[in-house]
Amino acid sequence: MVAVTGGGGGAASKSFAVQVITGRWFMVFATTLIMSAAGATYMFGLYSSTIKKSLGYDQTTLNLLSFFKDLGSNVGILSGLINEITPPWVVLVIGAVLNFFGYLMIWLAVSRKISRPAVWHMCAYICVGANSQSFANTGALVTAVKNFPESRGAVLGLLKGFVGLSGAIITQVYNAVYGDNPKALILLIGWMPAVISIVFLRTIRIIRVVRIEHELKVFYRFLYISLGLAGFLMAVIVLQKQLSFTRAEYAVAAATVVLLLFAPVAVVVHEELVISKKKKHELHSTEPQRMSVVITEKPETVTLTTAAQLQQQQPSPEKEELSCWSLQSIFRPPERGEDYTILQALFSVDMLILFFATICGVGGTLTAIDNLGQIGSSLGYPAKSISTFVSLVSIWNYLGRVVAGFLSEHVLQKYKFPRPMMLTLTLVVSCVGHVLIAFGVENGLYVASVVIGFCFGAQWPLLFAIISELFGLKYYSTLYNFGAVASPVGLYVLNVRVTGHLYDREAERQLRAAGKTRIHGEELDCGGVECFRTAFLIITAVTAFGAIVSMLLVLRTRKFYKSDIYRRFRQEAEMATVGATAAGGGEGNGHAQSSK
Repeated sequence: MVAVTGGGGGAASKSFAVQVITGRWFMVFATTLIMSAAGATYMFGLYSSTIKKSLGYDQTTLNLLSFFKDLGSNVGILSGLINEITPPWVVLVIGAVLNFFGYLMIWLAVSRKISRPAVWHMCAYICVGANSQSFANTGALVTAVKNFPESRGAVLGLLKGFVGLSGAIITQVYNAVYGDNPKALILLIGWMPAVISIVFLRTIRIIRVVRIEHELKVFYRFLYISLGLAGFLMAVIVLQKQLSFTRAEYAVAAATVVLLLFAPVAVVVHEELVISKKKKHELHSTEPQRMSVVITEKPETVTLTTAAQLQQQQPSPEKEELSCWSLQSIFRPPERGEDYTILQALFSVDMLILFFATICGVGGTLTAIDNLGQIGSSLGYPAKSISTFVSLVSIWNYLGRVVAGFLSEHVLQKYKFPRPMMLTLTLVVSCVGHVLIAFGVENGLYVASVVIGFCFGAQWPLLFAIISELFGLKYYSTLYNFGAVASPVGLYVLNVRVTGHLYDREAERQLRAAGKTRIHGEELDCGGVECFRTAFLIITAVTAFGAIVSMLLVLRTRKFYKSDIYRRFRQEAEMATVGATAAGGGEGNGHAQSSK
């Protein structure tokens, strides 16, 4: 479909520099930078030993801190509710303050600049600092999805991919700026994300949706740059583990990373040049009457629709706008794809199925990732190999996010392939990684790291895209954060209650078999495939059951995904174009655009 607007010019055009900075594509670029610094929670392993040594904690206390970190990073309902009633910049400011305060207090504690805090104080600090990640996601990522509703899979895949790379990105900057000083890493994590969010406060905003012919192609250009960044990071990580880098070499690596992070500006400028040329052409063209033309491209059919006719095609407005917490119609939701209230979505069967399947899938893969070091040690892998597993998980986590986001968008638009089916396939594939761990296949942990890292990353853009498609974008800020709660729930059940318990039981059995007695407070070590076999057989069964449950959602939504799920957004964009034309022309990047 192509929307073309003819007519006279509007207000005087802005300078090109202002057009670039205020444009929708620069907003996407700014969002990628915010996401590139929003994954500090993935770096806990790099500074956890510093906290342990500086404050004299035992492993149990450190694990408690880790739990509060995960709790803070995944429970973002508050940020979602705030975003429902305020502009995105408010959420970003709150996130920046929380990030700086939380990690600053941790840095002050480990640097002995304040008196030794109580354990619950440290738990509160790390929970507050980690919770800033949900504010960054809500303020930036959710805003981007709302601005590009017809490319939401690509948006989620791209931005979630940058979150997956953020740990490696921050590490390179840290190596160049601070060198080997783990305490300074905590300080860097405190100020850098906060500064980036503050710089782009005015840039991240809701922009009127318009239809752009090559919108998805532009996101692919962003993707190609991010793939180059991921490839470079992978190569640098491998070299840094094999060689001894000097401070200057770390600086070169960090400078290259920053250069690749800013490379999308070239894409932004190119797109704004195209828009600027179209504006000039429209200003110089004259037409006998102001008219909005919509051309529907079919094999041998061309339909012309005037603005008045287009308005008549629009669905009639709803009788009454319900409150997001309205109790009147909890069990009388609208059609799938329409805007559900928060309670309608939370109590819907679709959401319960999706939430349960995610608990099974994310809980299992995250348990494997969190225990990768222990798994490698128990199976007899050398320390260098265990470090390689962590790197493989990081890069394949990124690839899973971008592939799931872009591929699911492609097959959905071209073949009507439902996104819940893609989620189901991801759960099935992740079972392969769990089985390899359970049976301790020789060198199987290399393959398991790749499979589990990819599947863990892939589940997130699929989950968040499905939520936006089934329940609408009106209350997406809150529903997005509700979906994220599945991660700590699954992690607690499968990691703490299942894997940790079974590991300790096997370790105690081995200790008794060796004729030894455990000393109080002594760390339990377990060796052999038996340490994780039972736990990962259970995780495999749980994940397989999650895939079966996910198939129920596929069956329930098959008619919905066979329909034109983005029709309403096209209609809204076309009406906005008609309104702008009737008012005497568009603004900046809001002028009429083309779309297939």
